[in-house]
Amino acid sequence: MNERARIRPDLPRDGTRIADSFISLAAAVCRRPFETIHSLYRSGSALIEAGTGLSQIEPAAGDRRFDDPTWTRNPVYRALMQGHLALADEVHRLAGELDLSPRDEARARMALRMVTDTLAPTNTLVGNPAAIRRTLETGGSNLLEGVKQLAADWRHNGGLPAMVDGSQFGVGRNLAVTPGAVVHRHAMLELIEYKAQTKTVHGTPLFIVPPQINKYYIWDLAPGRSLIEHLVQQGFQVFVVSWFDPGPEQSEWGLQDYVLALEDAMQAVREISRSPQMHVLGACSGGITSAALLAYLQARGSDWARSLTLLVSLLDVRGIADSSMGLFAHLETLELARTASGNAGVLQGKDLAKVFAWLRPNELVWNYWVNNYLMGEKPPAFDILYWNSDTTRLPAQLHADFIALLETNALAHDGGLSIGELPLSLADVACDSYIVAGRTDHITPWDGCYQTRRMLGGRSEFVLTGSGHVQSIVTPPGGKKASFMTNSGAHDSPQSFEAGARTHDGSWWPHLANWLAERSDAQRRAPAREGSRKHPPLGDAPGAYVLASTEAAAAG
Repeated sequence: MNERARIRPDLPRDGTRIADSFISLAAAVCRRPFETIHSLYRSGSALIEAGTGLSQIEPAAGDRRFDDPTWTRNPVYRALMQGHLALADEVHRLAGELDLSPRDEARARMALRMVTDTLAPTNTLVGNPAAIRRTLETGGSNLLEGVKQLAADWRHNGGLPAMVDGSQFGVGRNLAVTPGAVVHRHAMLELIEYKAQTKTVHGTPLFIVPPQINKYYIWDLAPGRSLIEHLVQQGFQVFVVSWFDPGPEQSEWGLQDYVLALEDAMQAVREISRSPQMHVLGACSGGITSAALLAYLQARGSDWARSLTLLVSLLDVRGIADSSMGLFAHLETLELARTASGNAGVLQGKDLAKVFAWLRPNELVWNYWVNNYLMGEKPPAFDILYWNSDTTRLPAQLHADFIALLETNALAHDGGLSIGELPLSLADVACDSYIVAGRTDHITPWDGCYQTRRMLGGRSEFVLTGSGHVQSIVTPPGGKKASFMTNSGAHDSPQSFEAGARTHDGSWWPHLANWLAERSDAQRRAPAREGSRKHPPLGDAPGAYVLASTEAAAAG
């Protein structure tokens, strides 16, 4: 594994660093003193209005920090709330008045939002009427329990409040329990085939590529909440990759190594299923890898993909500099995560999770701070949150490759990325594509995901869910609030898609199953068992790699 994926050297790189952006902010404050003084004047006026009961400011829709009725009934607490909201709005406004570049302004807003969210009165005992009431009701036992949980989080969760009560879950016990077997093992992955649950199966199998930074079982979360279970029950022969959790000795594994390992797994799928082609499905970083894989196969003349499904995957980062993902995608933000991991040769998944958490601190940090430490409550027992906390590591070379892809936007350029000395072009991926994005996704903005349509060859179906990054994937049938949008007419922009879109109530899973079925070969008798003579079962699902990783994390 000495060869590396190569980025075309003439592609421009965005070399602006976060430190440079903060220097620009400080310089702008000094260069435009009038705006700063005027902002201070507006802040003082807003505080006087809040203190005298004349302020009309209210929390934004969806801001649940101030749901307790004390914030509206008690004049002291109401003034405290309005003063905080006024100052938060003012620093956000000031960042837009300093004539910063769009990227510097976005970074300034992000940093200032982190500061103001941290200083919210609700994060303190005195400033949180619900926590004061809870303390009086329990005689202070809530604070004692909070201190215990705080100490445990410092020891085991990197200092962040835990988001989930993990004692309620177990991989292979109540998560990842759809029957199947490992039918192929490689140093980098295990390939799992699921047991048929129908008498016949579609003639074209499905091959699923998960993100490298999380465990694969987001696809097989729990009975009734498993996309794999749903597709198996719809008559698909389903295979999924379970990644090996790398350590420092695997630090040199890069994007090219992962692509070649997937090619090897696809060859096993072809042999086991006796089908020359398969449907390929990837999500997030697994979607980036899947797109590179199919472009590489096309460059080699291997037409193995009948279709490509991409879920919440961003292949073109242009035009998202003002979003949280645009900031995260920048080199220096990823470098913060690598710095947190030290020089261990791998990026710890928990360190990357910290970066994501601080992009939405109210929801992913301070909400749990209040619940766990001030209220003394256990975090919720929710399967998605458990999966999200069950991270893996990212090899240093793959981390560097992803940084380079984002920094240069290489996938948006023909030949921008080369694998095995072959320059790749996503336009050569001529199979049909099914692209899913989430309207409230803060990691891969949906309008950015939409741009994938113009990058790939073949016809594409774009589906917009009403959910966020992970919830867009886990949308089982029967959910009361689920909905998605499609547009069967002509559209070439996010705006034109929305203008002619039709909203469907319910899950998009059956829609995907029908879309895949229409592009599959004729049905045939379901296999009696998993694997083949050349690839016999090596053990039951969920496999050794995911269990070994989970046991190691628990031991640590």
